[in-house]
Amino acid sequence: MPLLTDYLSYADAQAHCTPAALWALFDGDREHFNLAHECVDRHVGASEPALIVAHAAGHDEVISYDELARDSSRFAHWLVAQGIRAGDRVAVMLEPSRAFYVTLFGAMKMGAVAVPLFTLFGPDGLKLRVQDCAARLLVTNAEKAPIAADLAGLQVVVADEGFEALLAPHASAFRCATRADDMAMYQYTSGTTRELPEAVRHTHRSIVTLMLAALYGTGLRPGDRYFCPSSPAWGHGLWHGTLAPMALGLTTGAYAGRFDAERLLRALQDHRFTNIAAAATHYRMIRHSQAAARYRHSLRKLSFTGEPLDTDTAIFLREHFGLEAASMYGTTEVGVVLVSYPGAPDFAIRRGALGKPVPGVRVEVHDARGQVCAPGVIGELMVWRREAWIPTRDLGRIDADGYFYHAGRADDVIISAGWTMSAVEIEDSILKHPAVLEAAAIGVPDALRGQVVKAFVLARVAGSDELTREIQDLVRTRLSQHEYPRQIDYVAELPKTPAGKINRKVLRERQAGR
Repeated sequence: MPLLTDYLSYADAQAHCTPAALWALFDGDREHFNLAHECVDRHVGASEPALIVAHAAGHDEVISYDELARDSSRFAHWLVAQGIRAGDRVAVMLEPSRAFYVTLFGAMKMGAVAVPLFTLFGPDGLKLRVQDCAARLLVTNAEKAPIAADLAGLQVVVADEGFEALLAPHASAFRCATRADDMAMYQYTSGTTRELPEAVRHTHRSIVTLMLAALYGTGLRPGDRYFCPSSPAWGHGLWHGTLAPMALGLTTGAYAGRFDAERLLRALQDHRFTNIAAAATHYRMIRHSQAAARYRHSLRKLSFTGEPLDTDTAIFLREHFGLEAASMYGTTEVGVVLVSYPGAPDFAIRRGALGKPVPGVRVEVHDARGQVCAPGVIGELMVWRREAWIPTRDLGRIDADGYFYHAGRADDVIISAGWTMSAVEIEDSILKHPAVLEAAAIGVPDALRGQVVKAFVLARVAGSDELTREIQDLVRTRLSQHEYPRQIDYVAELPKTPAGKINRKVLRERQAGR
């Protein structure tokens, strides 16, 4: 019987994708299911590597499925010897590396709950999360270990040269005993330490639903060599960038350390990756590096998520890689719901669009009264779940052909003198100026208009009155006479979430603090 991975077309996705067909991609069932087994152990013997980690320092770390199965089993046995029990939380605060994956999969293999944490968290950020999830154990590096030293009840293990020796005496196989609905992972979103988001809790069976995004959002298929440079402490880097491709037995690339566009280009060339999924920021950095022409590539599929891709970067990707960038859209609450089906021969990727719904999901655009908006009219994106419409808190519109478009977060809307404006559209216009590298737009209070647009601009050149006038005239010309930024601040950097998205919320808070 054919599997969903055997089908490539958009039409086949609509015809054949069912819950039963998704479950058929895995070994386990509802009674016996373990995420680590599905991602690692069942692929033992594979001739291709499991993971290739491109380190910012310049070296590559290649890890086989056999090695990962052996070492994660040893870590699972070591946890049991430490008194860790099923359901206990095991945190890991490491860059992508052998130790990170051994800890992540070993914890889930023995029934503990893995808690990946962003490596740039300071003492307050770490403390809040460790205390919130009541972690029993933290695996981290020597640099970060001291900031966890005072956390009561937390065992801290440093993943240094002695980590492998610590695990070596333990057995190299582990029998998993979890059920599909057992808890596998807690994941924290990219909030600040002052507003700690509630941990998103994932069961082992979460990987089954995730395959909708894998098959139709990133276009994963057997034989792909797949790279995702996003941090595995964030949902995209972990679920779409690590777990989904490994569940299909693919060779998966990861990036460790401070991102450098040329380092990524070299990894894509050296290891012949054919499929990449990244944040829009990564692609912009590749364009601005002007290094792409110096490297060969083997890419056949290219996707992005997290925030809209500006027009100039989309054009660059088409010109250099010969590929239209495929958008994938979702939220923490509803998962991935809109995709662009990369690799489907009968689906035309439409530049600027979020795509169309994944098989079996209903998405609509509603106005403030709950009525369906006509094509071209901006409203809130809504998803049908459990016999009710669930708000995404994102604005969007649909065109006559059924493609959805993003119009910003609901709180990114700027209302000035009665006009409703999208920060996303304003930023896209500003980015068309050749001197602009990055831009963010917010609404700031104005006695006459209620709000006016203020832009924060990272430019190649020093800010000046002349540059301000050029940017304002550009937005007036390309977007609208009333939507230009009346105020512009030139900055050395823009605040970003751990996922690489520009954090307008921080900009609004800073502005309010003035």
